[in-house]
Amino acid sequence: MATKTNPMRTLVQFLAIALMTVVISGCIVSRNPISGNKRAFGYSWQQEIQMGRDADQQIVSQYGMYGDEELTHYVDSLGQALLQVSHLRRPGAEQEWVNTEFFFRILDSPVINAFALPGGYIYLTRGLLAHLENEAQLAVVLGHEIGHVAGRHASKRAASQLGGNLLLIGAAVGGQALFGGDAAQNILNVGGSATQLLFLSYGRNDERESDQIGVEYASLIGYNASQASAFFRTLKRLGEQTESNIPSFLSTHPDPGEREQTILRISDEWSSRYETDRIAREYYLSRVDHIIFGQNPRNGFIQDRRFYHPEMAFEFPVPDGYTLINQANQVVMIDEDERAAVSLEIDQEHTTAEAASEAFLAQDGVTLVERGLGTVNDLSARYVVADVKNSAGQTLRLRAHFIDFDGTIFRFLGLAPRDVFDRYDPQFQRTMRGFKRLTDAQILNVQPARVTLTASQTETSFESILPATLPNGLTAIEMAILNQVELDDVFPRGRLFKLVN
Repeated sequence: MATKTNPMRTLVQFLAIALMTVVISGCIVSRNPISGNKRAFGYSWQQEIQMGRDADQQIVSQYGMYGDEELTHYVDSLGQALLQVSHLRRPGAEQEWVNTEFFFRILDSPVINAFALPGGYIYLTRGLLAHLENEAQLAVVLGHEIGHVAGRHASKRAASQLGGNLLLIGAAVGGQALFGGDAAQNILNVGGSATQLLFLSYGRNDERESDQIGVEYASLIGYNASQASAFFRTLKRLGEQTESNIPSFLSTHPDPGEREQTILRISDEWSSRYETDRIAREYYLSRVDHIIFGQNPRNGFIQDRRFYHPEMAFEFPVPDGYTLINQANQVVMIDEDERAAVSLEIDQEHTTAEAASEAFLAQDGVTLVERGLGTVNDLSARYVVADVKNSAGQTLRLRAHFIDFDGTIFRFLGLAPRDVFDRYDPQFQRTMRGFKRLTDAQILNVQPARVTLTASQTETSFESILPATLPNGLTAIEMAILNQVELDDVFPRGRLFKLVN
């Protein structure tokens, strides 16, 4: 849970979060920027821009931005350079393509991921940046994502779904989804389901086209795009470590092994036509030196069934049997039988617990059952118990606590079907009444692990230069994957490599 969040969602948004639709009267025939041919799309170009702009707010709210301005500027600069050689900026490109502004963002997530939204919104995670080995690889990844936008892949996909009349960017996470299905998985997409559809729903042919485009754009500005093949080998190795063929976020993508070979073949074709010798390994590594690696405990972590947030200096107990999902804008806890949930977020619209509780009760469809005031560990608080109905007509009962934490209003919300609410309410109350100021100096001062650079002192194998004890439970194999090498690879004296400290 990040320090800053969007304003408090309404109750209806909690029960059916981010169900955003764009209704199209019919398929739109317009040009494909890559092929130049006319074909049917689900959106006009301007609708794609608006769709991306709206979904961008969800993405940033859910994941949070990585707070390194220099690194962000570096990624954006390379992205803008690639954009200049893209199909969207070439002679003959339509003016609306040329005028479209692109945004390159780094998300504060350890997951190795990159994706694009229509209209020029490109996202990389810090987890991906940590696992890249040079600037040439970054150029191919960025070019690949620009290719999704230029190829209008989301809009093309929309035209083939539901007759082109409706594209859902997001899915209801509340109601029957929360209380009758894989709620823990669904809740992961709260506020950011655009990622799920727009990234995972591209077909394999779209991914192959974007691979080709990524190599093309990188080659056109002088990069050795064949370097990207090693990154796909890294993805394959990561998949093997998790006993999966490929990482889950690549489930609709071509197999990394296939892509590795395809990248090599296509890059050879471009290198025969252009000078493509730029790799910029050491320069790239210098840019990601000290990047946060893995989960950032400053943004919250669980220890002994308590959730601690060092940055915001609070803690509370986590109910037994609940799965906790910590997002940039909220913390969500899901019961193991998926019939109950508890959330915590900041109400940025009100400055007192009283005002927040009154506004909450004023929402349509909320039937008051009980209300009261008091304190939570010496913090002023208000609470309400109320009934609401979800979209399926089921009556839910909820408990909401509003806690004044030095002028910041925290809102807990626990809910379950009304007929079983009494079973879960004691757990709700224990969690909400257990919220308190964090004072443990050791936890308050906890720091994340970071990537650091070092150089081999002699010519030796990679395994032999690793420290005897690795931090955060990392293995030697994981360190080798981070550096895109094998354990028995021989490093020459003076070669830079990444460690985690």
